[in-house]
Amino acid sequence: MSQGSVLQRNNVTELGCADGPVVVFAHGFGTDQGMWSKILPYFVGKYRVILFDHVGAGGSDLKAYDSIKYSDLLGYVNDLLEIFEELDLRNVTLVGHSISAMLAVTVAAGPSERLDRVVLLAASPSYMDRPEDGYVGGFSQEDLEELFESLDANYVVWASRMAPVFMNAPHDPGLGMELEQRFHKTNPLIAGEFARVSFLTDVRHLLGQVKVPTLIMQCADDVVVPPHIGRYLVDHIPHSTLVNMKAKGHFPQSSASEETATTMLNFLEQVSPEPVPVG
Repeated sequence: MSQGSVLQRNNVTELGCADGPVVVFAHGFGTDQGMWSKILPYFVGKYRVILFDHVGAGGSDLKAYDSIKYSDLLGYVNDLLEIFEELDLRNVTLVGHSISAMLAVTVAAGPSERLDRVVLLAASPSYMDRPEDGYVGGFSQEDLEELFESLDANYVVWASRMAPVFMNAPHDPGLGMELEQRFHKTNPLIAGEFARVSFLTDVRHLLGQVKVPTLIMQCADDVVVPPHIGRYLVDHIPHSTLVNMKAKGHFPQSSASEETATTMLNFLEQVSPEPVPVG
């Protein structure tokens, strides 16, 4: 595949300093690279910023979407690795939000030598409970079956109802409306398939294999990620740091952009955050 087609397929955008340290931002379910817009001003003055849309989202090439390839997280992982290769990105800091945090874990546990650090924002290694080993992800299998049924029945209604819940920013209702609009831009069929990848994936077995320094950013009152998940991640990922944020909801890059950007920059610039008490 040629460079042009890879960049077009994922609607890759480059901003900031061409010779600066590389930061790649990977968005989550139902959104696109525009979800990072409020924190970009904190990065573009010093960093080479790479943005992209997962195939099926935003300005990606919808003709490249294949239900079989993208029925598994590895389809999205392979796309990202192709972007790394085509742009010859090195010493990358990969910022993954929500399902893309699982993507970041998968890349960091693999053989790629292009990765330097990862940031896991509003992350969970498995959203679904795993009663066979006592893991509590926050959603039972029955919960997720109901979610998928609701999403499949009427995606527009589901998006309108859930966007303000996910955002959890009653102080600024416009943020929930903005998220709802992004949800509505996604093809309902693709949204349903990506939702299943997002909520059914389990990367817990990869956490101990993550080879690079990792920042875990746990939000408060996140309906998608229970508060104990941040501690679970830091206990299972070597060389990891947990920061419990004041920001509420699942999209702090929008609702608390300054805190989100500052926390990331502290990590990138090797300023140690306040330690998180054990227990």
